[in-house]
Amino acid sequence: MIEIVRGCDRAQPLTAAMLADRKTLFVDLLGWDVPVIDERFEIDTYDGDAAIYLVATDEAREHVGSLRLLPTMGAHMLSDLFAPLCADDLPCGDHVLEITRLCLPQRLGAAGRLRVRNRLISAMADYALSHAISVFTGVVSAPYRDQVLAMGWRGAPLGPARIIFGQSLGAFRLEIDADTPARLAANGIYSPGMAAAASAKVA
Repeated sequence: MIEIVRGCDRAQPLTAAMLADRKTLFVDLLGWDVPVIDERFEIDTYDGDAAIYLVATDEAREHVGSLRLLPTMGAHMLSDLFAPLCADDLPCGDHVLEITRLCLPQRLGAAGRLRVRNRLISAMADYALSHAISVFTGVVSAPYRDQVLAMGWRGAPLGPARIIFGQSLGAFRLEIDADTPARLAANGIYSPGMAAAASAKVA
């Protein structure tokens, strides 16, 4: 199941589990220098009312993976922190969402993380098509950007990779249209039916 959660309320058990897994992955494992609340939750300034979360759950409705989508008409990471990664104007607008905080817990193992990633990407594409979103942007490590752009999207780098915060990072733009699911499916990524699952749960 993929659930859509709007706004960050750590009083909600599913949201709390997501934030705890983010802390385990990004802070404990990867060593990111990001805020931690109550020694348990990774929460930054973008985890506000405008944030949209796609949350993958198992049969017991436990968090097994998630990502965050940020509207680009307000504060978002590419504009605030990573603008030097864009060679030209930053893509912004009601039709543009920024992908952030892809969380795939280590406990799932490599195969499990891949399955959950593909479920989240499928739901993300479906969400875009049902909400008049035609562009996704994001910032990732330079090697992973190559993988993202090879998934089947119509996409491109927004500029050359640069060293920021001690890492080689690159920004990207993904175009979303009616052909996107088929292009992702051709690479074994898109799964039909995630749209219904994604719209069935709105918290």
